[in-house]
Amino acid sequence: MSSETSAEPQVLGVLERALSTSCAASLRAAVKLGLADALGDTPATAGDLAAAVDADPDALRRLLRSLTCHQVFAEDTQGRFVHTDISRMLRSDAADSLSHLVLWMTEPWTWQLWGRLDESVRTGKDVFVDLYGREFFDHVHTAWPQSAAVFDLAMTQASRQSATAVAGALPLAGVRTVADIGGGQGFLLASLLEHHPGVQGILFDRPDVLAGADARLREGGELAGRARLVPGDCRVQLPADADAYVFKNILGMNDQDAHTVLGNVVKTARPGARVIIVENLVDDGPGQKFSTGMDLRMLLTVGGRKHTRHSLLALVEQAGLTVQDVQPVNSYQHMIEATTPA
Repeated sequence: MSSETSAEPQVLGVLERALSTSCAASLRAAVKLGLADALGDTPATAGDLAAAVDADPDALRRLLRSLTCHQVFAEDTQGRFVHTDISRMLRSDAADSLSHLVLWMTEPWTWQLWGRLDESVRTGKDVFVDLYGREFFDHVHTAWPQSAAVFDLAMTQASRQSATAVAGALPLAGVRTVADIGGGQGFLLASLLEHHPGVQGILFDRPDVLAGADARLREGGELAGRARLVPGDCRVQLPADADAYVFKNILGMNDQDAHTVLGNVVKTARPGARVIIVENLVDDGPGQKFSTGMDLRMLLTVGGRKHTRHSLLALVEQAGLTVQDVQPVNSYQHMIEATTPA
């Protein structure tokens, strides 16, 4: 066997990885076109689907060919397309839908950021402010309202994916009030209140985010009597009247802001209050490909990070909190339970 032949799989592997943006773009196109919604339980040809989503039949056939290589849809022996477990998660009506998460991770402005990853690696800082003149979330909510709306829906989908596991694992025995800090539209908080019927809840986030809070938490909702929607910025202040504070996937901001937020808990919370942190770890569990990808995206956008187990525990302890326990929530998230000084 020649050296050229023996190296062929490695060559192909490198080139496939270099073209991996085509997979992300194909997923986004599938969601934007509504392909998963258009394909029902009956196999359909590319022509059938093209008519349903108003697309060019040949171009759609080429998109479907690419998607099937990534197990998004499958093709039967008659050249018709059928769902896979992955494609069903792109349906907008699926209980475990990931459609908005796919859109958020592939928003058009992300492509320019990825092209400047080498700059972020050289400096250790984001490139977003240099590109757009404002900090990430300020710019998204001010200049790109449609993208901000996608973000809110994506965070709800992310919460829905893990809410049951988190709600079941959270140690809330003896807790009267739990505050979900940066809790978005409140899907996790609603799940916690349903799982712990004796607990009151606080949803703490930006005013514009709270405006779209889960209907169960708003006036007239079945959990409204046990929930308060409190606007604010966790880098400035936190509600003082909670026994437990939940931070789910919000400590990936830059380390200075993360330290400030945790310091605000120490300054504000009651002595011995519980602090529960749910995060993806880049060095633990089978979700490392996802976590390391998100880690680099956070470097680009906010100069932040997804933590290693060691760096996250160090951040918690440096803020003055005492770590009580660390345990996995699911295959890609871990939960740290800590307490404020007694």
